[in-house]
Amino acid sequence: MTTGKVIQFRRGRNKIHERHFILDVHAKNKEEADKMKGKEVSWKSPAGKVIKGKISGAHGGKGLVRAIFERGLPGQAVTTEVEIKK
Repeated sequence: MTTGKVIQFRRGRNKIHERHFILDVHAKNKEEADKMKGKEVSWKSPAGKVIKGKISGAHGGKGLVRAIFERGLPGQAVTTEVEIKK
């Protein structure tokens, strides 16, 4: 398993997509990030609850990815670690 970091909610000018997050998975460019598409992601809360999601594609050209979770993560999840299953 590898790890990534939650960067931010996916958002537009007026709307925040509550189940969509931008993750840093240590990819160098868009092509490397695109290879992560379809992999499962899980975030563990300090209380031990696990929220699962799936990587849906690359975000931008600098190696970030979009992930869609089953339920929205709390705001405290930003800057925390996620596990990526191979």
